[in-house]
Amino acid sequence: QVQLVESGGGLVQAGDSLRLSCAASGRTLSRYIMGWFRQAPGKEREIVGAISWSGGNTHYTDSVKARFTISRDIVLNTVSLQVNSLKPEDTAVYTCAARLPTGSWAYWGQGTQVTVSS
Repeated sequence: QVQLVESGGGLVQAGDSLRLSCAASGRTLSRYIMGWFRQAPGKEREIVGAISWSGGNTHYTDSVKARFTISRDIVLNTVSLQVNSLKPEDTAVYTCAARLPTGSWAYWGQGTQVTVSS
């Protein structure tokens, strides 16, 4: 069982940066892959990137890799999403999730709203 709680969302202006955080708790976190997703109004949820808890290897969706950075802190048990040069189209609910390497995304946080004004 993994519990996830996001924080750090808010209302920002285009061009600003924001750092979202996901606090994770549970057993054997090192086994998990952590992902960040977002869902914009009227659109399907999409994955923006993921990181392996143990090795810190990251993968990003092509559309965001130039501006998004995922990192993890194994001491604080947090996974962060740094978003730079925010655009209005980045407006969405951002959610972190966890899965085992061979499994589906089984654990989800409640999400945090990011709104970017032009």
